[in-house]
Amino acid sequence: MARFFITTAIDYPNSRPHIGTAFEKIGADAQARFRRMEGDQVFFLMGNDENTIKVPQKARELGLEPKPYVDEMARQFQDVWRALDISFDDFIQTSEPRHHAACQRFIQAVFDAGDIYKSVYKGHYCNGCETFKTDKEVEESGGRCPNHPNAPLVWVEEDNFFFKLSAYRDRLLDHYARNPDFIQPESRKNEIVNLVESELKDVAITRKGFEWGIKTPFDPSQTIYVWFDALLNYITAAGYGSDPDRFAQVWPADVHVIGKDITRFHCALWPAMLMSAGLPLPRRVFGHGFVYRKNEATGEIQKLSKSLGNVVDPMELIERFSSEAFRYYFLSQCPFGGDGEFSFERFAETYNSGLANNLGNLYSRILTMCLKYFGGVLDGADAVDARAWTKGADFPALMDELRSLIGAFEYSAALQRIGREVVDPANRYIQETEPFKLAKTDLAACKAVLVNLAEWLRVAAILFKPFLPRTALTFYQAFNFEESQPWTEVSYRDAAAHRPITVLRVTAPTTGGKPAPLFPKIEIGIGTG
Repeated sequence: MARFFITTAIDYPNSRPHIGTAFEKIGADAQARFRRMEGDQVFFLMGNDENTIKVPQKARELGLEPKPYVDEMARQFQDVWRALDISFDDFIQTSEPRHHAACQRFIQAVFDAGDIYKSVYKGHYCNGCETFKTDKEVEESGGRCPNHPNAPLVWVEEDNFFFKLSAYRDRLLDHYARNPDFIQPESRKNEIVNLVESELKDVAITRKGFEWGIKTPFDPSQTIYVWFDALLNYITAAGYGSDPDRFAQVWPADVHVIGKDITRFHCALWPAMLMSAGLPLPRRVFGHGFVYRKNEATGEIQKLSKSLGNVVDPMELIERFSSEAFRYYFLSQCPFGGDGEFSFERFAETYNSGLANNLGNLYSRILTMCLKYFGGVLDGADAVDARAWTKGADFPALMDELRSLIGAFEYSAALQRIGREVVDPANRYIQETEPFKLAKTDLAACKAVLVNLAEWLRVAAILFKPFLPRTALTFYQAFNFEESQPWTEVSYRDAAAHRPITVLRVTAPTTGGKPAPLFPKIEIGIGTG
């Protein structure tokens, strides 16, 4: 069994998650679920980035100590992720003892390697994202952080320890050349290569005079800078410094899923840190795009910002519609490697067209006809060619294409292909065969059509499972199908050799002889109230 280790960026706990944060998590979750269906032993890591200057500031505002504050925020974050059915295996808090001890061990190893020295840092610093800005960034942004334009950069001058990042220029460039898939998507690569070739400088990795955070082992007056410590969550959760056997089995990560704005930290600083400590590098870093908000009143496309009042809490959409509606919109409408756009109106339109009028309607029609015409029991199912609705489509080729698309995080393209090659044919099959008319003239022919459509539900359940796990389970439990749902089972089984079930029974819950509506239609123009 192959191992697959996938991570997301860890999040600042100074506020609750928004839809942009959730976009990253469902994208990583779709990959983790797909890999499990392929038979991989997946380790899916998420967490919160808690050793930040903002934490004690925010805690004081609320009259709390930092640790109780971050623990409560970790609970709130995990509540949102569970509501979205994010199948994470571990959630690390960087305030945990396992992280502190491992960070101190790691920075000591880098110090012992001769890659850390003490000097005076002078430069501009953004309190919002807690990063030091290069002269070029300051010049291009007009003295303000692009991510926090309402907060001017602060001039900082203090004694810090520095990491010799510049010494790793050639090794980093060589790694990129020898591992062309290391930085994904391809559009992110040139930016990083140019940065490393022309702007790679040593970086401050400690701060002086802060009580909250991880103390530097070789100078307790300094705390480890948040970006140096945050990146280490990937190895501390994998067992570095605590469980060497597990670490040897789990590390390196197969893919870090992160926002495109922090690609340089993950593709330049992080691999150089690992090189210094003598540890293997992750196999791939995938920098996803952003979600922008369309102002329904003006049509303006805006970045999500608390100051603009356009941040949407994922729980608002989950509670009003469903987690499946949330996942479907962002995975189908927002290219994961690029930027996406959200508006409540477009959300409603996508929900109605893709879920209510299509998937939900198919599910309801199939089960209703089975119940109405055959009491929910289709005997002789093993004698029916359940591939008839496919019209001879080359499904092995489709599966190969979907594997490639999902592996490359091209979820919107994969869902479009599933829609065209799987969902649309089922609708056409019903239109062409008209089982509702056959029920009056040829019950045997009607039954054969419904067996074929039951097989469609089984196939659709497997294909949609990485994206819509609840819908997939509902489809799969609609009939007495086999228990397992591996990706490979989507292959079409010849009736005599591969269909062990001779009698298909509707096992879905029903009311008045009909299944409950899967995706009740919603009104266009729902607004935000």
